[in-house]
Amino acid sequence: MSDLQARFETAAKEALELPKRPDNQTLLRLYALYKQATVGNAPAERPEALDFVGRAKHDAWARLQGTTKEEAMQAYIDLVESLK
Repeated sequence: MSDLQARFETAAKEALELPKRPDNQTLLRLYALYKQATVGNAPAERPEALDFVGRAKHDAWARLQGTTKEEAMQAYIDLVESLK
């Protein structure tokens, strides 16, 4: 396992134990970075119109289209560090 991967996994655990719950925009950013780092680009199909949360998550993730997994991991780590 690479050093970046290990730091990413640690940050993912720390994100669940933050002292204060982040605002919704930050939560969407965390979600999107995590998905980009672990899955890659978002699927083209968006959730149905009445699934507001699903669409917001998908749209946040889709904005990261083309970001490498390594870039997403580092951005996720940096964001979690800033929230601690």
